[in-house]
Amino acid sequence: MSDFVRRAFRVAPLVVAGALLSGCVTSPPSPLRSDEISKTSAQDIKRLYAEVEPLDHPLTLDEAIARALKYNLDARVRVMEQAMALDQWDVGRYDLLPKVVADAGYTSRNNYLITRSTNSITGEPDLAAPYISSDRISMQEDLGFTWSLLDFGQSYYSGKINSDRVLIAEEHRRKAEYQLIADVRTAFWRAASAQRLQATVQTAIKEAESALSLSRKSQSERLANPLEALRYQRQLLENLRLLEQVNQELSSARIDLASLTRLPLSGDFLIAEPSSEISLWWQTASVDQLESQAIAKNADLRESFYDVRIAQAEAHRGLLKLFPGLSFSYAVHHSNDSYLINNVWNGAGISLSVDMLQGLMRIPAQKRMGEAGVATADAQRLATTMSVLAQVHLARLALSDAYRQYRRADEIWNVDEKIVTEVDHRSAAQVETPLDRVANETSTILSELRRYQAMALVQAAESRLQATLGVNPDIKGASNMSVADLTHQVSASLERWERGEVFDPLPADATVSSTTASQGIVLSQSRLLDKAAPAAAH
Repeated sequence: MSDFVRRAFRVAPLVVAGALLSGCVTSPPSPLRSDEISKTSAQDIKRLYAEVEPLDHPLTLDEAIARALKYNLDARVRVMEQAMALDQWDVGRYDLLPKVVADAGYTSRNNYLITRSTNSITGEPDLAAPYISSDRISMQEDLGFTWSLLDFGQSYYSGKINSDRVLIAEEHRRKAEYQLIADVRTAFWRAASAQRLQATVQTAIKEAESALSLSRKSQSERLANPLEALRYQRQLLENLRLLEQVNQELSSARIDLASLTRLPLSGDFLIAEPSSEISLWWQTASVDQLESQAIAKNADLRESFYDVRIAQAEAHRGLLKLFPGLSFSYAVHHSNDSYLINNVWNGAGISLSVDMLQGLMRIPAQKRMGEAGVATADAQRLATTMSVLAQVHLARLALSDAYRQYRRADEIWNVDEKIVTEVDHRSAAQVETPLDRVANETSTILSELRRYQAMALVQAAESRLQATLGVNPDIKGASNMSVADLTHQVSASLERWERGEVFDPLPADATVSSTTASQGIVLSQSRLLDKAAPAAAH
């Protein structure tokens, strides 16, 4: 048996033992235990309310929006996504720098590296003793840098793409803020209706159940006509069903508002009765002004512009990959090998590499793919422009319809209030029956609930118009501000909206109308189709 085989047999047990050990390191699936989940969840619940400022006064709409902007967890996720995009851009900037690498190596072998030589002219082996040219144990340290022109170009365009993605993350945050404010405004009016009506609903339910019990008792004692009694009971049951539906609708409103503002879900807080005044400046506002504002500030449209810039950078980066790779390197080396005459030396190099076959063949296809990507992003931007212009008109129409429905609901509620007052007078004179009183109370409760619901629809329609126009509080660092300061800024923003101060100053040539914009979209789309036709032919 040769020495090599014997050494192999000696090493084999060590290799097998190492393989078994590495296999045992892999841990089996370990599901979470219930006590672990309960303990972590209890800590999370404490964290949810630990940083929330307590509410010791009635909650206003402005403060509800401020608390949502400061404490809402979904909004915080969007802020964190924006911060991550900014960090990614910041990290990517360092890819433009040369790579400086420090390296240290240790080499050991169980015998010397011994070599023989052959005469290059005669081809005969050299009769001198074999040569030893390195130590058995040696160490080498290197410090050097490399810089690639191709990597620099790739990092440059990656940085441009990452910077645009930071701005896209900002637009995503703005859209999430619009939706959050809209949800808070709607939930606030629902909660206000619950605070105002729930006690009245409970009282009406008790009166209806009492009247129903008396009717059933009279029927059982045969004190009333059975058919009339059944009709009477059916009407009471129908009113009870409506009242219970209203009670169910009201019971969840405060929980929705509490979850949005991170207040206690028990709903043990008071709501300040909001003002029912509605600003009507949008009825007389110029359509051209609304469209220009939307085109300048709409979050979806701004994102589509950034998408076009990203597509252009991606096209340039794709073409850059096909260029020759030019690299420079310089390093300082040191080795303690005693056989080296020069233990310290400097090394420099330059290399040029190019894929002669695939690089040249891929250039036309890569160029067409980049152009197609830019054309697609541009077409998407044009489609978004048309959609935004349509949203301006639809949002304005929806707000007008919601306002008209609120006015009608308010008129119906005022009439029902007068009817209840008359019924109360007649009931005191024992002219009206309990069924009439319950029916009128139910009708009044429903009309007042519909009034609140109509106002909630107005608030939602206003939020939709604000989102379309790109008008929002746009408060930076809301999580670091106090609730009082944040409420003040939200109040100022809402007051500007109520006064109609929503239009940013734009250059004279930046004002557009839907007609000119539509014509520009048609012309641009025709140009895109003309560009896309040759690419499709290939």
